[in-house]
Amino acid sequence: MSPETSEPSAAPRRRVVAVMLDGLRRDFISPDATPALAALRARATWFDAHRTVFPSVTRVVSSSFATGCLPARHGLAGNTVALIEDGELGLHDVGKPEFVDTKRRLTGTVLARPTLAERLAEHGGAVIFNNVSPGAAYMHDPDGHGHVFHRAGSFGPGRRPIQGDEALRATPDAAGDRIATERFIAEVVRGRRPAFGLLWLCEPDTSQHAVPLGSAAHRAALATADAHAAMVIAAVDAARAEGEDILLLVGSDHGHQTVRAVIDIDAELIEAGLKAAPGSTDVVVAPNGTAALVYVDPAAEDRLPAIETFLAGQPWIGRLFTGATLAEAGLPAGGGLAFAIALAASDELNDEGVPGLSYAAKPADGKADRLGCGQHGGLGTFEQLPTLMLDGGGFAAGQVVSAQTSVVDIAPTFLRFLGLPAGGVDGRPLQEL
Repeated sequence: MSPETSEPSAAPRRRVVAVMLDGLRRDFISPDATPALAALRARATWFDAHRTVFPSVTRVVSSSFATGCLPARHGLAGNTVALIEDGELGLHDVGKPEFVDTKRRLTGTVLARPTLAERLAEHGGAVIFNNVSPGAAYMHDPDGHGHVFHRAGSFGPGRRPIQGDEALRATPDAAGDRIATERFIAEVVRGRRPAFGLLWLCEPDTSQHAVPLGSAAHRAALATADAHAAMVIAAVDAARAEGEDILLLVGSDHGHQTVRAVIDIDAELIEAGLKAAPGSTDVVVAPNGTAALVYVDPAAEDRLPAIETFLAGQPWIGRLFTGATLAEAGLPAGGGLAFAIALAASDELNDEGVPGLSYAAKPADGKADRLGCGQHGGLGTFEQLPTLMLDGGGFAAGQVVSAQTSVVDIAPTFLRFLGLPAGGVDGRPLQEL
């Protein structure tokens, strides 16, 4: 084992271990479908009104998880965003590994608020194992204050590459989740013992995007995610039996709804005479699953009233945020962002009897439309139904918290447990509830 993963001479007195099961709706947890998670729910504090941010997409939620702030303050507005380069708007996929460098080059910063990795750099450190997109992984520590392990590239302090056998070799599927889980347990829970260890797994999200919610394949993905969570829970219990004080979080970043129809917002605007042509930079649509961001070049600002009128009249619009109301949605101002769309959603059942249907924006870059499968990004009931359980650290066993909580509350909760200040965040420590 290299110095990057060897046990330090003295472990922190307290530490946090967090497991995020990407895309896990909390109503999917049951003794039959997810026995380990159901057992943890019985002994942990369960947050019954927990919500995520908007857009409810992983790269944005990762940024809010890491900073304790809404997008309006940390500055990342979507999984897909437009940035200004050489005076023109250009569409960017935040999930690509190079986005961190692109964002810093074009705007001067990646995230505008400190992450947990930065806050803990001199207080026991942070180690992150992540098996979702590279961009989502790197948002937890874009400036290299701790350690991030990801298949697209692993980094230590100063963004120094970790190579060879110490790099994470994992596929973005259940098998890769197993590899990441085993290494996380060996190197973080049992080995380094940092103040904050985070394991972010791609299931059940990856499967939910590809199969109908409620199908046999979906149930198998839930069982796999449950098994990986069970492994970490057992390792934490063993560490506690040796006298360690560990706050354990098991949760998710968002839920899913079933896609009922796909809307090509670009084509709709072109047909209405409000965008020049496919690929034009006068009006740029950034699709974000069941949400979308619409950017307008300053030279086309005279179209803003007409675009707003057009969008407000479409049956596939659930909520439309414009101008000053972008702040109401927690979104950053500037950079050409003119409108944010939560596409229309309902609580109707899909063909498998699972509630929650939504319209989705047509993906960019030729990505496939997935009718009848899971998607997220908007404000539908079930995509805004992430999981949150806190076990230990003073949280009462079997307690149910019905007050509304948010992903931005997680960072200040960890900092409170670790005895550190949490100034400049939008959330509040959940110990206060």
